[in-house]
Amino acid sequence: MEKIGSYRFTAEPFHCDFSNRLFMGHLGNHMLNAADFHATERGFGMDYLNPIHKTWVLSRLAIEINEMPEQYASFNVETWVESAMRYFTNRNFRVIGDSGKVYGYGRSVWAMIDTETRQPQDILAIRDGAINDWITADVECPIDKGSRVKMAHDLPVVRTIDTYYNDVDVNGHINSVKYIEHVLDLFSIEWYKQYDLRRLEIAYVAESHGGDRLTFRIQDGTDELEKSISISKLTENGSNSVEVCRCMVKFVKK
Repeated sequence: MEKIGSYRFTAEPFHCDFSNRLFMGHLGNHMLNAADFHATERGFGMDYLNPIHKTWVLSRLAIEINEMPEQYASFNVETWVESAMRYFTNRNFRVIGDSGKVYGYGRSVWAMIDTETRQPQDILAIRDGAINDWITADVECPIDKGSRVKMAHDLPVVRTIDTYYNDVDVNGHINSVKYIEHVLDLFSIEWYKQYDLRRLEIAYVAESHGGDRLTFRIQDGTDELEKSISISKLTENGSNSVEVCRCMVKFVKK
């Protein structure tokens, strides 16, 4: 079996936006599915981990895209493990079309947790460090790693939302990609008619669960086309909040 996995997807019509291009959220889902397929085929996926009360959780994700696949386009998501440490592993992605066109790349950081205690677990203890057999450190992923998003502490809340059934994933917390979709919904359709999303970074700080109320704050970056977003969950009485993730998005003019 090759160290790099390659998985085929299609930009289905109802996964595309008004411009007939794939939604970023669906591309993110395809990347996470590719990661799961790759890990499962090589013996350290969730089908092995769940019965021993462990699971993978996404810690960081950065996606940089030159162009989104068009409606009905078929493409492959390639993925490989760049490195593995005791508590974190780095996994990369490349999105490539049938003609050889590279749509973009992704970088991700994953942790393993105990599903009952929610505490970090030793990745290298799984199957005697089997993940090390699949490390591919010599394949280029030519995008920057995720940066540390800095934000002011006194920013106003621009949106508050409730979370429901469709926000919750197999790990019992708010789905990683749902945060991305909620962030991208902060910008209007008129905005997306003028600008394309070029890069997205998200770092997950704490878990939130179905029924939690999430608040969103936005800060401009070096120019109006770069935005930083903080997402927090409100405590039960609504008097305090706990940050759950930070995100940075960069747009380019069409």
